[in-house]
Amino acid sequence: MRIGSSIFLIALGAILAWAVAPGLIPFVDQVLIGYILIAVGVIGLIASLILASPGRSRRVSETRSVVDPNTGERITRNESCDGGL
Repeated sequence: MRIGSSIFLIALGAILAWAVAPGLIPFVDQVLIGYILIAVGVIGLIASLILASPGRSRRVSETRSVVDPNTGERITRNESCDGGL
C-alpha cells in the first residue's frame, strides 16, 4: 500500500464515520466501517513511511585479491552493491 492509497482510505473512512448520515445504507454500520478504514489507512501509511525511509537501505561491499600467474602482479577487485526493496 502506498502513501496515496493510505490517505485515500483515511479520507473515505472519515467521510463514512462523520460526514454521511447514519442509516443511509441499510443493515450496515457506517460508523464502524469508517473507523476500520481509518485504522487500515493509518497502519498502511505508517508501514509505507517506514519502508520508504532512506535509513533502511543497506550497502554490501566485497573485495577480492588475486595474483596474476603470468606477471605475478596482485590484482584487487572491489564491488559494492546497494541492497534495497
